[in-house]
Amino acid sequence: MGAGMEPDGSSRSDEEWERFLRESVAGAADAPKEPSARAREVAKRLRAEPGHAPEGRRDHTPARPERRTGWYVIGLLASLALLVVALVPGRVVDLFADDDSPQAARPTRVPPAEAAGRPTVDEPFRGSPAASWASGAAGITVPKAEAVGWMSAAEVERALTGSRDFLVESGLDRGVLRGERPEKAIARINPRQKDVQDLLGTAFRTPSEKNDPLLLFSRFQPSRARLVGDVVKTRGRLTYREGERGALQVTADVTFVYPVTRADAGGGDEIVRTIVRRELVLSWDDPGKVSTEPGTFSIVSYKYDMTNGGCGAPTGYFTPPFGTDRRADGAGTEIDPYDRSTPVGRNESSGDGCGRATRS
Repeated sequence: MGAGMEPDGSSRSDEEWERFLRESVAGAADAPKEPSARAREVAKRLRAEPGHAPEGRRDHTPARPERRTGWYVIGLLASLALLVVALVPGRVVDLFADDDSPQAARPTRVPPAEAAGRPTVDEPFRGSPAASWASGAAGITVPKAEAVGWMSAAEVERALTGSRDFLVESGLDRGVLRGERPEKAIARINPRQKDVQDLLGTAFRTPSEKNDPLLLFSRFQPSRARLVGDVVKTRGRLTYREGERGALQVTADVTFVYPVTRADAGGGDEIVRTIVRRELVLSWDDPGKVSTEPGTFSIVSYKYDMTNGGCGAPTGYFTPPFGTDRRADGAGTEIDPYDRSTPVGRNESSGDGCGRATRS
């Protein structure tokens, strides 16, 4: 029979079969249909010869049409993302930005408005940006410690921890929030810093605009208000640099959100959120250069902004307004207490009353 016969009577030469196999592997368009028995015998002999392994076994990479499909999907998703950015840029930025990362500068944006919601005993932060904030000390970011001035990295780390602990003891301790004297926090302050010691000596006995414990500590009048639940929400950070005479200067900028209700059992379920943002600058001085006690810091400056904490003559306590008092208490300058993009506005000598919260 002629060329192209089936294996039983094939008349093809070995050279033709070798050509057939090579062209088949190479993808020749007119390669004949592979016969079975003889083709396998010749292919076995070819594989045994050095230098004749089929190309695809070494480095040939098959085409991957699915990759083109993948790039198409990626392109489509990228286009949709750009569309979302164009329509709601503020919300998208908030998803990727870190308001208070350790090395970041002051935030440049105001937190977006939250869905309306009335706070309850079970959910005292409902309807507030603070609902997504961390609780207690976890919301105060402490940066990585490096050697500064007279302090080694390990000493800086201890000082940063001590600075954060002061914020906890002055603004989160349950006893202090119930009106107790903040003994632990006071013990961290340089006892030889006369102006601050004068403030502490009179503020708790006879509070005044100049000597008010609220300048440094958060306290509620126990006969008037009580905290709701066990959680205070916080957001803020510590930063540090070298100060005068090689001192470690630590700056704390932290916002505290306190949900409170009436102290008396018959006061109903009204919940008010008192919001306090504090900025403290602390100096951890070299005892060889400055009159101080080891393990204590001097206070360089202190400022705070407060809303829903009461107006009028200082009492030494935050006095959240409830019921009809809220209308009388809301006559001051409007303040967004969650806007951390601007400097803290109130300091120890301002005496300019209190602001009215645009949201709580």
